[in-house]
Amino acid sequence: MSFTPRSCLLLAALLSLAPGVISVPSSKFPRHGGNTAVGKAVYFITNDKANAVVALPIGADGKLSRGTVTSTGGAGSIALNSDNQPATPDALVSQSALTIAGDAIFAVNAGSNTLSMLSISPSHPTKLSLVGQPVKIPGEFANTVAASAKNGVVCVGTSGARAGVACSPFSARHGLGPMDALRPFDLGQTTPPVGPTNTVSQVFFSADEAMLFATVKGDPGANKTGFFSAFPVQKKAGGCSSSSSPRAAGAGGGKAAGRMSVSSVEQRSVPDGSAVLFGSQAIPGTNNVFATDAAFGAVILAVDPASGRATTLAKVELPGQAATCWATISPATGTAFVTDVAVNRMVEMSVADASIIAELDLSANGDPGLTDLRAAGNFIYALSPGNGKTEGAVTVVDVSGGSGSAAMVQHFGLKGVAGQTATGMTVLI
Repeated sequence: MSFTPRSCLLLAALLSLAPGVISVPSSKFPRHGGNTAVGKAVYFITNDKANAVVALPIGADGKLSRGTVTSTGGAGSIALNSDNQPATPDALVSQSALTIAGDAIFAVNAGSNTLSMLSISPSHPTKLSLVGQPVKIPGEFANTVAASAKNGVVCVGTSGARAGVACSPFSARHGLGPMDALRPFDLGQTTPPVGPTNTVSQVFFSADEAMLFATVKGDPGANKTGFFSAFPVQKKAGGCSSSSSPRAAGAGGGKAAGRMSVSSVEQRSVPDGSAVLFGSQAIPGTNNVFATDAAFGAVILAVDPASGRATTLAKVELPGQAATCWATISPATGTAFVTDVAVNRMVEMSVADASIIAELDLSANGDPGLTDLRAAGNFIYALSPGNGKTEGAVTVVDVSGGSGSAAMVQHFGLKGVAGQTATGMTVLI
């Protein structure tokens, strides 16, 4: 293909470092299914200097149409490649630059080191309203966020000169509380960071929301080891409920809000065979995590629910990859789908042993590659920010036929809405 981002060239060079394949019999894992209702809307951030959330409504046929653009009240930013050039189209070198909990969206503002909370209208899912003002984060270059409706806690990962994780309580009535102290990661980075290696990839909660996880990329060329971190969720000493209203409960402001916090005690592990852990998702019904590794493909990690220590159950290399970075698990197929910013395809993989099930070639639509993606019902939505020569777009893939059936049903252009700095993807069910 004519366009290959510098960041992908760097990550592709790591392929030779990947050990052999580890396999685990699929019989050891339960099959997964879930709600196949059509989603209501997809969201991502423009990540422009004046940052905003783009909301696109989902029709009954799963397809997208024009929506809204709502300011976050903060500023976006762009990471740098090793040659100090902007790292577009993977501007924040992360997964989950925004997320949903209940009826609230949380979006990072990497340029202003803040987090914004926006409420979603119950009757119009593309009508968003900023709740209060963006809250200052004690780190620099905020690039990933996770929120727990169950616990009323939201956490942000930062990848700049002050890298790590910080958390805040939230409720629909009171919005975001002050961020707590940074749980530091000694990455020795700058602001903006020079990546994509040696940066925080993603923060996300375990399936039962009892732990916060973080994936951090290594940099094998600089002898820096990537890792997987876990922080338990615990009762806050002397805490009380922030709100008891039904609406607050819907946005994570119920009985748990204000009473729960994320521990500052970190359990750090380096899963065997991993090098550049990137996008991840907890596998429903298990203590396992499906994670991409930009150096070679994907892994299945088993996370001890008591200690938070992660070990490798399975590891699979993806032929022809440049940098496999983003992942989602479809409730319709019970399988994972991964994307590559420099290869325009979607690969379906098993959540039992990470084996490759099918590959959907999307090169005919003209995108240079895909970044963050999310599954909703029988559909998967994947963002391509474009490269300055091609416009941004969201590819809609139908998986209603079950595993192995993926087919593109829409290529929704973003001209005039968002461009090559756009990032993140989340969906309202």
